[in-house]
Amino acid sequence: MVKSELIEILASKADVTSPQAEELINMFFDTVSEALTEDGRVEIRGFGAFTVRKYKSYDGRNPKTGEKIGVPEKKLPFWKTGLELRQRVDGLG
Repeated sequence: MVKSELIEILASKADVTSPQAEELINMFFDTVSEALTEDGRVEIRGFGAFTVRKYKSYDGRNPKTGEKIGVPEKKLPFWKTGLELRQRVDGLG
């Protein structure tokens, strides 16, 4: 499913217009992104949790030249699936 399909399904199920559904979806994604940027965690019980993982800097290599390069530390979003969703997808729930 892509974002436009999600918007159409939400519009249909919630009996709102497509632009209203798109605004709601965008607000949700913006809020999650903002929370991850500030606090580093968004948990939706039974569905899953977004967290931010910190990675230390390390020495890497340029694959073309073999030259040693320093890779700076970074933070990346990480998703952990909730138990209920995992069971539902696996056909157990």
